[in-house]
Amino acid sequence: MLVDGMALLFRAYFASASSGYIRRTKAGVPTNAIYGFVRYFWDAVQTFDPSHVVCCWDLGGTTFRAQEYSAYKGNRSEAPEDLIPQFSLIRDVIESFGIPNVSYQGFEADDCIGTLATQISQEMNVTILTGDHDLLQLVSPTTSVIIMKKGQGNYKVYTPESLYEERQLHPRQIIDMKALMGDASDNYPGVRGIGEKTAIKLIQEYESIEGILENLDQLSSSVRTKIENDLDMLHLSRRLAEIHCKVPVECAVDGCQLEIDNVLISSKFEELEMKSLCQLIGVEAV
Repeated sequence: MLVDGMALLFRAYFASASSGYIRRTKAGVPTNAIYGFVRYFWDAVQTFDPSHVVCCWDLGGTTFRAQEYSAYKGNRSEAPEDLIPQFSLIRDVIESFGIPNVSYQGFEADDCIGTLATQISQEMNVTILTGDHDLLQLVSPTTSVIIMKKGQGNYKVYTPESLYEERQLHPRQIIDMKALMGDASDNYPGVRGIGEKTAIKLIQEYESIEGILENLDQLSSSVRTKIENDLDMLHLSRRLAEIHCKVPVECAVDGCQLEIDNVLISSKFEELEMKSLCQLIGVEAV
């Protein structure tokens, strides 16, 4: 199981912060996102029973996408102040589980996940735990994407078959769909005036961006004009949408087998004053 650490951590933070209460240690260190992360993560482990686990993270600093398009994710606000110290603490918690933390400067967690999925799926089946539908482009006969839906324990598992059944798209076509419609969350526009419905219809009919461009004369004058006016942004948006699967990261399968060390985990929970999680994980509190 490849875990999208950022997706789980942000989900856990906002799920609890929305109530107005932020869990803290006696010293005032916020831990609400960590507490929620562990609950989400452990529910997924119990549900899908992975033999091996890796957790992937974004790093601070500029990514190759922001270098190519300066407005990339430029619409996002700063992380909440109470969440910032939890970025490093959660990695310590993951280490206490014996799980490798993987990241690489200049790339996003998605790219690390895509790279490791490509590598590891040669040896065993891979599941990706996330809330991010962008990762559906990584679905393959040996890689499933588990989308966390609203509410703990509520999942949608995508295989090539279920993805096609739901959207009538193949995994790689997700990239071209996003190239056409853009992504408001990541702040790139795609082709102005083309939304999801039209993008999906075009990809279903012409299979790819190349297929669409080869058949521009078959399109309505309105759609053709929109594409012709935004050709450069169309190609740029596709580069931004595509997950980079050749990040220089490696993770030996032998090094990510999920083996719980009671002492390490209970000590970490004790340090963060969340001993109640020991019972959840099934370890004895120190």
